[in-house]
Amino acid sequence: MYPILSNTIQQLRWEQTNTDDRKSALQPLIDFIQQKIDSKQEINLTFICTHNSRRSHLSQVWAQVAASHFGIQRVFCYSGGTEETALFPKVAETLSNQGFNIFKINEGKNPLYAIKYCNNSLPIIGFSKKYDNPFNPVSDFAAIMTCSQADGGCPFITGAEKRIPITFEDPKISDNTSDQTKVYEERSLQIAIEMFYVFSKITN
Repeated sequence: MYPILSNTIQQLRWEQTNTDDRKSALQPLIDFIQQKIDSKQEINLTFICTHNSRRSHLSQVWAQVAASHFGIQRVFCYSGGTEETALFPKVAETLSNQGFNIFKINEGKNPLYAIKYCNNSLPIIGFSKKYDNPFNPVSDFAAIMTCSQADGGCPFITGAEKRIPITFEDPKISDNTSDQTKVYEERSLQIAIEMFYVFSKITN
């Protein structure tokens, strides 16, 4: 992994930081991944929030990196929303500051980003889309609901094998304030800690 990203990961304290309530919320995801490992199946995870612009992308990226860090194979992470908007630029900026190499593949109202965590890895593709976009898996995946609005407003996710609510506070609350950079960094690291906790519990 890139040096700055490795340094960011080294500062995560996933065992000490998570509370019992959060560990309980994360356990169904651990169980889903472990069951797939035990049955030698691919692990498809789709992280969903309303606009697929902030939390779902952060979760997708950090889950993929955590899987790589712990050597968990055949993990494929996706994201989607209940509607299509755009990946919020502050998310890309935050991940870049934390050590990812990010570049735009195209411009427009809904830009396409390539997000790399090491030179020889396939890039994580970031763009806003509905959760049922053809880019995402259509069956045999876990739908991880990262915001309460999507969880409440989307009672049924077509094709999902498992639905798991793991919600995070929206960093959007800090937009246009002096705290924006700090809030986005904190939310990104919170999600990173929780995804690393999940994959630290998986045994091959």
